[in-house]
Amino acid sequence: MTDALVEALHREGVSDVDDSALARSLYASDAGIYRIAPRVVVRPRHTDEVAATLAVARETGVPLTMRGAGTSIAGNAVGAGIVLDTSRHLNQVLALDRETRTARVQPGTVHATLQQRAVAAGLRFGPDPSTHTRCTIGGMIGNNACGSRALGYGRTADNVEALTVLLADGSVAQVGPRSGDAPTNPSLSGLTDLVDQHLGTVRTEFGRFGRQVSGYSFEHLLPEHDRRLDRFLVGTEGTLAVVLDATVRLVEDARARALAVLGYPTMADAADAVPGLLAHDLVACEGLDRRIKELVPYAPELPEGGGWLFAEVTGGSEAEAEARAREVAAAAGVPHRIVVDVPEQVALWRIREDGAGLAARSLSRPAQAGWEDAAVPPVKLGAYLRDFDALLRSHRLDGIPYGHFGDGCVHVRIDFALEENDGRATFRRFIEDAADLVATYGGSMSGEHGDGRARSETLPRMYSASAIALMEQAKRILDPDDLLNPGVLVDPAPFDADLRLATPSRPMRTTLRLVHDGGSFGEAVHRCTGVGKCIADNTGGGGVMCPSYVATRNEKDSTRGRARVLQDVATGALDVEDEAVAEVLDLCLSCKGCARDCPTGIDMATYKSEVLSQRYRRRLRPSSHYALGQLPRWARMTPPRVANAMLRSKLLGKMAKAAAGVDQRRSLPTFSTRSLRKDAGTSYEVAATATGSHDVPGQQPDVWVWADSFTDHFAADTGRAAIELLAQAGLRAEVIPESACCGLTWISTGQLTAARRIVRRTVATLQPYVASGVPVVGLEPSCLAALREDALQLVDDPRALEVSRGVRTLAELLAERAATGEWTPPDLTGVEVVAQPHCHHHAVLGWETDAALLAQTGATVKRVGGCCGLAGNFGVEKGHYETSVAVAEHALLPAVRAAGPEAVVLADGFSCRTQLDDLEGRAAVHLAELLLRGR
Repeated sequence: MTDALVEALHREGVSDVDDSALARSLYASDAGIYRIAPRVVVRPRHTDEVAATLAVARETGVPLTMRGAGTSIAGNAVGAGIVLDTSRHLNQVLALDRETRTARVQPGTVHATLQQRAVAAGLRFGPDPSTHTRCTIGGMIGNNACGSRALGYGRTADNVEALTVLLADGSVAQVGPRSGDAPTNPSLSGLTDLVDQHLGTVRTEFGRFGRQVSGYSFEHLLPEHDRRLDRFLVGTEGTLAVVLDATVRLVEDARARALAVLGYPTMADAADAVPGLLAHDLVACEGLDRRIKELVPYAPELPEGGGWLFAEVTGGSEAEAEARAREVAAAAGVPHRIVVDVPEQVALWRIREDGAGLAARSLSRPAQAGWEDAAVPPVKLGAYLRDFDALLRSHRLDGIPYGHFGDGCVHVRIDFALEENDGRATFRRFIEDAADLVATYGGSMSGEHGDGRARSETLPRMYSASAIALMEQAKRILDPDDLLNPGVLVDPAPFDADLRLATPSRPMRTTLRLVHDGGSFGEAVHRCTGVGKCIADNTGGGGVMCPSYVATRNEKDSTRGRARVLQDVATGALDVEDEAVAEVLDLCLSCKGCARDCPTGIDMATYKSEVLSQRYRRRLRPSSHYALGQLPRWARMTPPRVANAMLRSKLLGKMAKAAAGVDQRRSLPTFSTRSLRKDAGTSYEVAATATGSHDVPGQQPDVWVWADSFTDHFAADTGRAAIELLAQAGLRAEVIPESACCGLTWISTGQLTAARRIVRRTVATLQPYVASGVPVVGLEPSCLAALREDALQLVDDPRALEVSRGVRTLAELLAERAATGEWTPPDLTGVEVVAQPHCHHHAVLGWETDAALLAQTGATVKRVGGCCGLAGNFGVEKGHYETSVAVAEHALLPAVRAAGPEAVVLADGFSCRTQLDDLEGRAAVHLAELLLRGR
């Protein structure tokens, strides 16, 4: 039957149609807690294909669900029929008019894309959800999204000036300001007639306060509101029409902003203060609890308190904005900070933007969406929060509320135990009681995310039978066959049906310990809540996640997409050997960027290693796993001069690449003619006394340098530079004489049984050196990160923890000596540095110490975000070359070219230096070489 549907779509000229198991898994969930696999996914290339898709849906009776970025939290964008994704192709800003202050956009346009264009013209699009880096304008229209600054700029509905929509009958309508004129389309005329027949119900039940987003917003069809059909359709969640394009209002961008950060004893106390502050023309008024703040390692200092308000004001200058913020603080009369520094403001707003993801993993059980964004009139907010907290306790649940307090909107993630036997029943009881509580306060089940599958069933607790009947009649007028997003708003599906998290996980016996998730693969992959930070470009702020998605813009190559497929593996919907699993993991670079950048702490590199281990257990592996995945072994066995001679030979080099599964377009790095350990070995005098099972040299140096496999065999000069630099810093450094491989190449290719043996030996080797009290420094970030993190996943040995905590980066050691005055960084004033932190350095080790050290040198440093694209064996393997180059071309190579030939390119990672040399012919240096140069 699905084949016939695909054929019908192709016959109507729809080109990008996907009914694969992979696509159905990727699009089965949004950012909510529901899973409904579609029959087919369509990514239309132009609006004619949207119309053709709807025609096929009408002909076959298969429902159609619109999807933007998939960041909907209430299950708004999942459906069992056709899911139509506009973000892939219909994503352009069609026009921007500075004079009329409007922009016309396609529905898949990302908010940040529109904002970038608008800001360049001195304007902005007012609503700004926390997902603004990836949510689409079409999705915002569907849910009537708001965001933090809706207090100042209004909801999406308030900023829509016209829509071009496709109705269920196939007709196209232009809707916008009509000044009371009746629309010519019969269906739309039927809507206005319906409202005229029920004016009393509309005027008393709809539009009672700003954040009443639940249900259909009939108030926009009142004659006193100019019968704004376009604004009525905002928030209908794709149940009444399909948006083809939208004209939105832009506003003047503020020249300056200031934050009054106000501290209160509790968050409820902060909420009590909101009504008294609203007279100050606030652009935003956000509330958060101390528990959110405690989750954020990068949080700036906040004033004394247990709950805070972030009150934002604007001004024509920084001084004016600051003065207004001080007026707000004076009126509040509580501990406060005035923040005018823009980077610090950004850091404060990041607490809010990452709040949902951070809160999801902070309770005794993982917290979930489900009751996410209720709103009450602001004057009642404090009392509501206290009652809501009591309600949570009565159900033995916990959550961390925060939200848009100026609008009375409260976000919360709750630790529903949906997988337990009574989990679904507890979920239903709580949602019903929570809905009743909101209704008693005259509130709205949703304050900005829409009702979706999570709250549509609760609407009769908020609206009268007459109001519900009015919504049903509107649905019958515009979509009589219930084709558009059925199960949402009208004739809703039960809110406890199709719960993704209520599906029991299939136990998986893992090789990795998965220490952050109690050893559970299901718990690990269900960290992903679908908020989609991985489908934004995070490189501008120095982030890494997710390099393959940045290169391909394909959902399957995002961290979220991979997590969704692995969730299906965990629940048994897919087998680990399914080709969908192989395809979704193929372009994962194992960069670990998500482990740091994802708010919920997804570590896809670790999950990929485990899946590869499961997939190839007792099976033949790809040749690259045996060659590149065991590179340190071959490096130890192969004489450097012989290896280099072979690689220089065109014929032998070509044969070697073919045998190793290496793309022929790649050049391979040469071996150091003398390894670091052999070069230094003659100076060692190993004592007879031993600590543990290994001897520690009797003549203790000031620093031990650990020769990882890459530094030892391919970059020995880097190791020698580090030893010379340390000598200039007054430290006698020596190389640990024993071979001690971190097992990284085995780990990244999923050869975990072998990796565990290797890591056990290495831990036993290095532990005495760490225990001796002499600092142990590693030079290759990926290998050092493997000791810090991966070793703990592989072996349950207290010595592994000791080694993990004991090994240091070069920057960490030098920063300590600089802090005590024992070493002075060289003067690099006037030196331009383009720095590419290794992905693992960013994700596991943290590059902040390196950045601070470089700042002390006086160098001008441009930090490049994103990945170099080589990522160990990934970029050299057959089938990955194009993606590897595309990743490098996204941020690294443009930054290097823009810097010019005199700039120093800093890249501690061997992979990063290899990629630069291979693709750009540019030599990069290690931190040790850069600092040595300055002497």
